Order: sequence, then structure tokens, then C-alpha cells
Amino acid sequence: MALSADTPIQTGIETDVALAARGDASAFERLYRTHVARIHSLTRRMLSSDEADEVTQDIFVRTWQKLSQFRGDSAFTTWLHRLAVNVVIERRRTFAIQRERMAPDPAVLDSLPVAPPRADLTVDFEHAIGQLPPGAREVFLLHDVEGYKHREIAVMLGVATGTSKRQLHRARMLMRKHLNG
Repeated sequence: MALSADTPIQTGIETDVALAARGDASAFERLYRTHVARIHSLTRRMLSSDEADEVTQDIFVRTWQKLSQFRGDSAFTTWLHRLAVNVVIERRRTFAIQRERMAPDPAVLDSLPVAPPRADLTVDFEHAIGQLPPGAREVFLLHDVEGYKHREIAVMLGVATGTSKRQLHRARMLMRKHLNG
């Protein structure tokens, strides 16, 4: 089923998919209501109950964004299920990366050697971040502080991945200039 403007009208889910792919929010809402319980159940089984609500919403946001890419090579439910699994896997990877950055025992931090503070190297990091332009600041904080990937930042901010990368580079250059200057 091709989803071009001259697609003949189908029935049920196929109709709603075609309409939603063209931007019809009411059709997308019908798809959401039809599939949300199944997707939520899948998400709850693959992650925890605590995460299921948020990830389910993320899945439907991604569905809305990618619906125009649905070509109809498979049933919509199959495509949606695969998209949901991909979102869950991406979420797991993100959490795995975050967990790797954390030590299981907070006492480990007490045993790490730390150089004594030097007054000549004192830097107001918060002030430097505050000097960044808003777009660069958002990307810097999301990427370098919070650990998000560029594709995640792009989705969150509604920009292209390349824009996220450029903003991060710009933020780092400005931070370097401010901290060295």
C-alpha cells in the first residue's frame, strides 16, 4: 500500500494509516487508541512498569514522525511493533551506557586520588555554560552533561542530527574560549 496523495481510500486501519501519514491528527488518534494497549504491554514486558508509560509515549511520538515512511510492505501492526522494539532497544542501550558510567558502590569515589585544588585553576564552569547561546547550551548540556546521543537530541529539540553536532562543536569552542580566556 503506497501512501501517496492519490491512494484510493481503504477501510479501517489502512484508511487511518493513509490519512495519518498525510497529517490527519484524528486518524492518528484512532490508530493510537487502537494500538496503545498492545504497545504498552510490550513495553512493560521489555522494560519495567515504571518506564512503560514514558517509553510508550516515545514510541507513538516516533510513530507520528516516521509514519510517512511506512510503505505498506507489511501490516501496519507489524511495522509499529518493529518500531516499538527498536525504541525499547535504543532506550536500553542508553540506560546501559549510563549504568556503565556509574560505580555500583558510592564509596569508590572516596578512594579515587584527587589533586588538591589550586586557586589559579579555579574556573566558573556554570558561568561559562551560562554564556553559551541557547541552542548551543541545550545541546551541550544534553550531550556532554546528560549523555544523550545526537539522534536523541535531534528528536528532543526537533532539529537535524547535523545541527545537533554543529551546535555541540560551537558550544565546545565557545566554552574553551571562555575557560581559557
